Amino acid sequence: MSLQPFVSLYQYALEPVAPFSWFGLGISSLDLAAAFRLCYVLRQMRQNLRNEHVKLRATDSKLPALEERSFVRDALATLTVVYGGEAIAGPLLGTPPSFMISGLYPMLYILMQAVVDAIPVLPSMSIHTELPLSFLDGHARAVLLCSLIPPAILGSSSAVVASSPWALLLSSFVITNGGFFITNLVSFMDPTPLALTTPAELQPYGWTATDLWSAPLVTGLYATLTHAQPFWAEVHAVLAAALGGRAEKAEPLDAETARSACALLLATVFAARAAKTFGGVWKQGVAEKIKMN
Repeated sequence: MSLQPFVSLYQYALEPVAPFSWFGLGISSLDLAAAFRLCYVLRQMRQNLRNEHVKLRATDSKLPALEERSFVRDALATLTVVYGGEAIAGPLLGTPPSFMISGLYPMLYILMQAVVDAIPVLPSMSIHTELPLSFLDGHARAVLLCSLIPPAILGSSSAVVASSPWALLLSSFVITNGGFFITNLVSFMDPTPLALTTPAELQPYGWTATDLWSAPLVTGLYATLTHAQPFWAEVHAVLAAALGGRAEKAEPLDAETARSACALLLATVFAARAAKTFGGVWKQGVAEKIKMN
């Protein structure tokens, strides 16, 4: 299977777009779509949590009362999701977080949050929306896992960090999931006042969440395909030999082809998650239509 069409589409989506390009700003159409998608999903999550809390409080008046939402809290929650993991990993790696160097993308997320908040009503999550958007989610996440995190590790001023496959995988895990961990820890998304609580990741079977294991898996795959570190070149050779090929012929892929392959894998994983989460409702709707006919 040739990945060239997907590579070309990816390259086009990552090109700066007007009017930002007029001022030398490198914001692409994929950046805009990913920012809107994240802010959109976070608002849906807040709505779901609010509706659940209202139902629970109707039967238990001891639960905290609803707190009036503010734009500052919602915008800060969005920025925490985006940059929380980077804020944790950056000092450990000796690298300043990107939001300390440039305010371009933080401002983009704040403005996108305002745009999403201005939408009167959002439809609830369903298989009809989440399944098609898995393609966008996979490609947006692949930029982080393949184009942003590996170069930061490989370019570290510490030779030990730059050559450590463990540092690469752990950074991918923390940077990708740290923001949501902090957000859940302080109940940022809940409709009640901020309070410490056990994050979903630390609750029973929370470790099975797709976002947790897919981040290091995909970064490891990208590193294997591109031979990002000597360790991964050896892994590629071992896998080639195990699959019946010749270890010495395990040539690395170029970065863009490898990234497209990882994006398609992520899109498939996210599609499977959407089908598992919302597939029951879809099947029920199809069954009802069949009965009616």
